[in-house]
Amino acid sequence: MPSLPPDLVERARAFARGTGEVSPARDAATVVLLRDRPAGPEVYLLRRAPSMAFAAGMHVFPGGAVDPRDATHATAWAGPPPQRWAELLNCGEELARALVCAAIRETFEESGILLAGSSSDDVVADTTDAGWEDDRLALLDRSLSLAEMLSRRGLVLRSDLLRVWGHWITPEFEPRRFDTRFFVAAVPDGQRTRDVGGEADQVVWMPVSEALQRYRSGDLAMLPPTAVTLNELMAYDGVPAVLAAARRVVPLMPRAVVEGDDVRLVLDAPDGERPADAVPQ
Repeated sequence: MPSLPPDLVERARAFARGTGEVSPARDAATVVLLRDRPAGPEVYLLRRAPSMAFAAGMHVFPGGAVDPRDATHATAWAGPPPQRWAELLNCGEELARALVCAAIRETFEESGILLAGSSSDDVVADTTDAGWEDDRLALLDRSLSLAEMLSRRGLVLRSDLLRVWGHWITPEFEPRRFDTRFFVAAVPDGQRTRDVGGEADQVVWMPVSEALQRYRSGDLAMLPPTAVTLNELMAYDGVPAVLAAARRVVPLMPRAVVEGDDVRLVLDAPDGERPADAVPQ
């Protein structure tokens, strides 16, 4: 796997010596946007700008930290209720509501795709005009909440368009940490992503197989959860199969192993299975 940046290597060494501090992990949500093409499923990736404090230069899925307003009960809702999401996400109902709202809000902020409609069986057809862009920017600067935007437009959040995929926690030696639930979703018919800028300096649709191959060749930099998720998606021949997959979601947190001059990430598998490299080789 690619080497850790020098500053993280030193933090990992300090943590192994017992002198490092553990930063709290912020709740977050990430959505793997997918679409079908003749050659197989494609995935939407953003490259985080070099100026970003977290994961600079890394290729990631849309996502980010929970906004406290994401938990508001004012958000119009369709699909599985928060109680059901709490079971799926293994958390409290209020946090489950916030995570689902954050997933849909962050996806709109970072791709222009909005998983919402005028009813439980409808979805917005297009989000590319100037009015939608004004709303997206207002969500980004937090002058507008997701609940306010949906209410003003007479829309309901479509939680049924999401599926739970994974749960990753940033390693303890990292200075910025997130407790992130991963979701998957198909791009609704009629909607299209666009280069929205902001935290990303590049966006791209790419076959899952190509993204993984380019990661392995060193052409695309990724954090372990992104690479592992792509590797998992290789088992499916289309988006419907991904959405229908039965997932056992357990929290995963890579840890650093220091052996002499070597510092590497490993992932302890659940149920006492053999630890593995934190990313597919």
